[in-house]
Amino acid sequence: MNYLPLFLDLQSKPILVVGAGEVAFNKIILLLRAKAIVNIIAREVSSEIKYLINKKKVNWIAKEFDLSYLNRIFLVIAATNDKNLNKYIFKSCNKRYLFVNTVDDKTKCSFIFPSIIDRSPIVVACSSGGTAPVLLRFLREKIESILPMKIGNVAKLAGKWRVIVKKKIVHPIARRNFWERLFKSIFVQHILNGKKKEAIGILKKNINSNNILIGEIILVGAGPGDSGLLTLRGLQILQEADVVLHDYLISQDVLDLIRRDAKRICVGKRCGFKTITQDKIIQLLILLARKGKKVVRLKGGDPFIFGRGGEEIEAIKKAGINFQVVPGITSGIGVAAYAGIPLTHRKYSQGVIFITGHKSNDGFLNNWSILSDSSYTLVIYMGTLQALEISKKLIFFGRLKSTPVAIISQGTTFNQKVIISSLDQIDKIIKSFITPSLLIIGDVVSLHKKLSWFQNEKHML
Repeated sequence: MNYLPLFLDLQSKPILVVGAGEVAFNKIILLLRAKAIVNIIAREVSSEIKYLINKKKVNWIAKEFDLSYLNRIFLVIAATNDKNLNKYIFKSCNKRYLFVNTVDDKTKCSFIFPSIIDRSPIVVACSSGGTAPVLLRFLREKIESILPMKIGNVAKLAGKWRVIVKKKIVHPIARRNFWERLFKSIFVQHILNGKKKEAIGILKKNINSNNILIGEIILVGAGPGDSGLLTLRGLQILQEADVVLHDYLISQDVLDLIRRDAKRICVGKRCGFKTITQDKIIQLLILLARKGKKVVRLKGGDPFIFGRGGEEIEAIKKAGINFQVVPGITSGIGVAAYAGIPLTHRKYSQGVIFITGHKSNDGFLNNWSILSDSSYTLVIYMGTLQALEISKKLIFFGRLKSTPVAIISQGTTFNQKVIISSLDQIDKIIKSFITPSLLIIGDVVSLHKKLSWFQNEKHML
């Protein structure tokens, strides 16, 4: 370890910055966020720094550097274009045991600025020791993505109650367990959602209780397949989950984003295979939540678009379990985009209709006269098995036989397969497709050849 990470309290401490250009400005802004007293030495100052001077945010104390200005200073930043001056400042600070940072010259630094993720009072600092700044930026983006913007509010509220909790729960191990359970509960989500009163209510209730906190259930939409299409909020939830109940259709790339020590249970349904019933899935969700677990129900696409999310939430609500829903990019939208098919277009389609290809117990209940209107794009989920019957119905109610049709399997993944045909030719191509597949019917499909950008493998008929 070449550098020891430290967090310095700079509030009301005098800092000297020699130089007043763009680089110096960036450091000054950081120092001001730490509530330091910033003194500047520079012959000329940039317009940004001049604004800070006029607003009395910083002090412009001199135009020329002198050793006397190092007296009663906490740390120094050298940010001039004069290498000899920077070297002189560095040596002078070392003799006085002052922390000094020479911008863009690691050899003349007794400390360096890390890359900072600020969720005050939670602050994460990362450094590569100046060896790989681009890699460091990449890592920072990763960390930024999994830390909710308001997570600092959780720490603030916990800090206010820390003394009270310590008095109520004297034993250190019991107190640690209390905080661990609390931070895994809906308490955190209430704060993130701005429900401070509800969060405090949960905290008060559990200070005087030895019961394990009731868990919660979160429905998360995983998107259509590509892990890059998982929402930021979805990623954050997967990193917090204790148990994840997921479908068969969830890609391995998305599953790899789940917290490593979280338990994974596959509860997906597949046509032709004996699988767990919907009632059993709901019972399992509620059972796990009542054990104090943070349970994630991970569904392909969006939970509320043919994902039976509404049924699950109704049962969870009835059972009195805390819940939330994280929407996802529904397959109809994501897959169409990756196939280069705009679902609406001023010249081709005035709207889009989503339906499912599965039969209900009483047969198809769709309004076929509306579905056969050529001014609408029709997107059919799970439509492969009923594709022939659907095409006959549409033609019977007025859709042209020549209406373009796209059949897409494993959309948004590198195994994506697209076949373009027409409504009256579906029977000739549907047998070559695996399930589940998505059907897109409408004139916008004709744009696929022109706008396709993602596919590795393309089949046209």
